[in-house]
Amino acid sequence: MPASQPPNTPPTGPSPAIAARTILTGLHEVMASRHNAQAKLNHVVEIIGESLDSEVCSIYLLREGMLELFATRGLNEEAVHVTRLAIGEGLVGTIAKNVEMLNLAEAAAHPDFLYRPETGEERFHSFAGVPIVRKERAVGALTVQHVDPRRYEEVEIEALQTVAMVLSELIANADLIDEQDAFLTNPQLSGQQQLKGLPLVKGLARGFAVFHQPRISIEQVVAEDTEAERQRVYLAFDKMREQIETMTNQAEFGVDGEHAEVLKTYKMFAYDEGWARRINEAIDSGLTAEAAIERVQQRTRMRMRQIDDPLLADRMHDLEDLANRLLRIVSGQIGTAAALGLRQDTILIARNLGPAELLEYDRRRLKGVVMEEGSLTSHVVIVARAMGVPVLGRVHGVRGMMREGDEILLDADQAVANVRPTPVLTEAFEARSLRNRERQAGYAALRDVEPFSRDGERITVMMNAGLRDDIPMLGMTGADGIGLFRTEFQFLVSAALPQRDRQTRLYRDVLDTAGQKPVIFRTVDVGGDKSLPYLRGDENSGDEENPAMGWRALRLALAREGLMKAQARALLEAAGGRTLNVMFPMVSEPWEFDAAKAVFEQQIAFLKDRRKTLPEQIRYGAMLEVPALAEMLDVLAPKLSFLSIGTNDLTQFLFAADRSNPRLAERYDWLSPAILRFMRRVVQSLAPYRVDLTVCGEMGGRRLEALALIGLGIRRLSITPASVGPLKELVRKVDTREISAAMEQWLAEPVTDLRGALIAWAEERGIDWD
Repeated sequence: MPASQPPNTPPTGPSPAIAARTILTGLHEVMASRHNAQAKLNHVVEIIGESLDSEVCSIYLLREGMLELFATRGLNEEAVHVTRLAIGEGLVGTIAKNVEMLNLAEAAAHPDFLYRPETGEERFHSFAGVPIVRKERAVGALTVQHVDPRRYEEVEIEALQTVAMVLSELIANADLIDEQDAFLTNPQLSGQQQLKGLPLVKGLARGFAVFHQPRISIEQVVAEDTEAERQRVYLAFDKMREQIETMTNQAEFGVDGEHAEVLKTYKMFAYDEGWARRINEAIDSGLTAEAAIERVQQRTRMRMRQIDDPLLADRMHDLEDLANRLLRIVSGQIGTAAALGLRQDTILIARNLGPAELLEYDRRRLKGVVMEEGSLTSHVVIVARAMGVPVLGRVHGVRGMMREGDEILLDADQAVANVRPTPVLTEAFEARSLRNRERQAGYAALRDVEPFSRDGERITVMMNAGLRDDIPMLGMTGADGIGLFRTEFQFLVSAALPQRDRQTRLYRDVLDTAGQKPVIFRTVDVGGDKSLPYLRGDENSGDEENPAMGWRALRLALAREGLMKAQARALLEAAGGRTLNVMFPMVSEPWEFDAAKAVFEQQIAFLKDRRKTLPEQIRYGAMLEVPALAEMLDVLAPKLSFLSIGTNDLTQFLFAADRSNPRLAERYDWLSPAILRFMRRVVQSLAPYRVDLTVCGEMGGRRLEALALIGLGIRRLSITPASVGPLKELVRKVDTREISAAMEQWLAEPVTDLRGALIAWAEERGIDWD
């Protein structure tokens, strides 16, 4: 047996596999018989009772929202189909409600104990029961009782859990339960639910829930060949451990602190012999590989509910995630919902997403996203905003609050998602959607209107883009140009490094569509949470403690000489006979800008020797994202045609707040005096030079924040297409002299709540700031 295979060492005492195997052997015969379902259940309770030497064994099944006694050995036969308990009523109801087992030496001492005289159970003291689970929901309970007060041994409980899994398959095949009842009796999965979160991309969306990682449906519980199932688990463990080792070497998982702790726990569980042994023992009892993993996972869930220690509970959640990974591997269902295709208007449900994962979905069907994690400046949020997809993040436990196909009204403006909405809610939502569309129509009417302020200042309003489909928005919004074209999106959606001719075609198409309007191409910015699987090697696989400040963007591109040269040539050829605006990301010192420009100059010489048509003019710029560059602007500015402030990365570096860390999602404010003072200093530093200064981060697309930027003296903004109309409307209501004077006063003597002061200023002048 390979060293990486789960050990098969039996625990001390009688093996649960032996007890379960004895019962399952009898169940095989019962299931194969031609008896009706009731007769089969009657046989089952006899087999379990005898095998566990228990005087009572009973099966309760969910029917019409109630737990009905379906079969018993030891209780009064007259109680069968007569005794019925509500979910949460009595010990049986508690098991079903909490989806957890009970093991009591004295049943009557439990606070939820309920005596039913028709059962004749008053003489029995000990009680143990486990839920019968179908699709993660309790559809019944399997219980045993004994006259003498005693706690059932762990091996007996595990045997009951194994049998309960087989019973789940038996009763489902026999149509003894209505699986819908399991959802209707769960308050989290029935009726209207309102989930609150953090609005990451504002907007309204209506659609049906689709899980990014679909739940695994176990079709076969009982194994036909135990050794074959064991080998499947061995191979799955090997693959899972290989994935964990790969994760260790990926930059996006090499963060010191929280990420490192998660990864360390993952590795601990991945190589935990106790966990592996329990799965192996479940296979020994006669279960398939999938059912064995699920049975151990059910036990983990039950233990999680009994843990008061938050830290230990988090670790148990890690094991749950790892078990899901193992289950996906062994079942072969590794892909996401994107591979299956979206069939209707969809609200995507996920723990978290990477930008490339989001781009895999059909944009015509994807209407919104709800995530358990997420932060305002994560790259997936930037992509979603570019796609015009509303996103609600930080919705804790969202995947347990709904089923696939549930209707969702996503209102990211109000930070809520209504699941299974009532007709009244739906009517109100549609009314808001109509008003929203009317407002958008008003913005669209400003398409050909130039954004002059009340005092005659012309504000340049450009748009961000990155996908071919974004370009028509240039004409639809009336934006002054494309202030940021993110070239890395083409790399993110490709399975392999895009060839130079493909890059050239894209860039030429963008320039053709833009016509006389300028387009600023940012060279490829990958690394961090925008890793490319086909760029593995010394330069892109290092064990980084903080990839956000590591080997990414221009640093990586300069090291990957072929990557930078190919993109430079593609941009130069695409812009032949026109003006080329090229911008380098994450420049931290002037020499990096010089090195990047030198690559372009080399390619210009190369193309000139081959008599290729060159751009008529090349304007070079840099992104100010690293605060250190602000200290070197006197050196760099004379070399620049333009400088763009990237507020997303700049903010995380300035506040030492990792944009991908959900705990820090709300720890900094774009209207903090610290960042506004920093940007004011940049404006003042560039005043002596003829350098176009633009803010092209997400900050500029928010009306209140844009108002502050105008007050700092910034006259060029590049924002999402959806924000162009609202920003034009804002500009026409503002007197730049007034807001500049107010900002100067607020920053000279910072107020406690600058955001509040700015809101009050806007409202006094009738300016809609939200």
